[in-house]
Amino acid sequence: MPAYKYQTNDVKTLWYCSFHYKDWLGQNKRKKKMGFATRKAALEWERSFLDQGAKSPDILFSSLVKNYMEDNETRLKPTTLENKQSIFDDKITPYFGNVKISNIDAVMIRKWQNELLSYRSKDGEPYAPTYLKTIHAQLSAITNYAVKYYGLPSNPCHVSGSIGKSNAGEMSIWTREQFEYFITFEKHYSFHCAFNTLFYTGMREGELLALTPQDILVDEKSISINKNYAVVKGDEYFLTPKTDKSKRIITIHKQLCDELQAYISSMCINPDERIFYFTKSGLSKEFARVTDRAELPHIRIHDLRHSHASMLIQMKVPITEISKRLGHESPEITLRIYSHLYPGNERNVPNLIDALFEPESMENMDDSE
Repeated sequence: MPAYKYQTNDVKTLWYCSFHYKDWLGQNKRKKKMGFATRKAALEWERSFLDQGAKSPDILFSSLVKNYMEDNETRLKPTTLENKQSIFDDKITPYFGNVKISNIDAVMIRKWQNELLSYRSKDGEPYAPTYLKTIHAQLSAITNYAVKYYGLPSNPCHVSGSIGKSNAGEMSIWTREQFEYFITFEKHYSFHCAFNTLFYTGMREGELLALTPQDILVDEKSISINKNYAVVKGDEYFLTPKTDKSKRIITIHKQLCDELQAYISSMCINPDERIFYFTKSGLSKEFARVTDRAELPHIRIHDLRHSHASMLIQMKVPITEISKRLGHESPEITLRIYSHLYPGNERNVPNLIDALFEPESMENMDDSE
């Protein structure tokens, strides 16, 4: 792997690399890259380029990440890609980047895990358990990819074990009374309408920000959820909903329907233009600002969705209907997320069973037979 010197027109000495390789079709190609300040930099670039074309576990982890992300460009949504890239850049590649994937073992992974577990912010806060789980899941995903496509014998993450938790435990929610108190402090018409829509429909922020006038079905008193709005590296995207079941129709009460209709009527926009013109960041900042004014406990914007689910559970709406309304893939997912919001159900089980043995219950059972 030689590198070569050359001089530019302004008599600067730079380096370049020139080499042959086989492309993905097995054809011989020649590659030349100029403009390196040092011989080492030229050779490192050549190594990285050849690594990306390699199909063996001798590939460096940093090169594997590049291949993995390129492979997923047409398979994942831009928002998902951005989240993956951010986690690799900040939390994984700095630790494993210069290591061959064949040399990454369970001991090395556990040392990396311990660094994550011992992290504390300036305020002394550790990473959230759900965030730790997400980080580790990304490492496990790319090592599975290496097993499948690069000849890695096994996934070392299966030996090291995971860290973090899938669920955050007790979630933060507001009652309807707290939300109604909060909304009295919101004086901006657009945000007032947006927060009401979030709380009384349980839709996601991206679904809210993607709404257009034609999605508000006034005659049916309902909203059509059929897209998701996102901004990635400054570019706006209208994406498909999160899952197949996320594409749905949400019924709304008359007061919210009237507010949405009046709000849209006050705007001069086309049927396919966004109703709520702000970003997720702008929505969150306004939410935090008004929460401070109302002196209420701070929750996330997404917790309005949880608050809506909690309200429906208190209203004894069947879990199947809540699941459809939230756009979950199945009622089992909904129940797993919100099972802790069914207080006292377990304590009632013995009483329900006792009732089966009461005389009246026995008579009813005989009659039914």
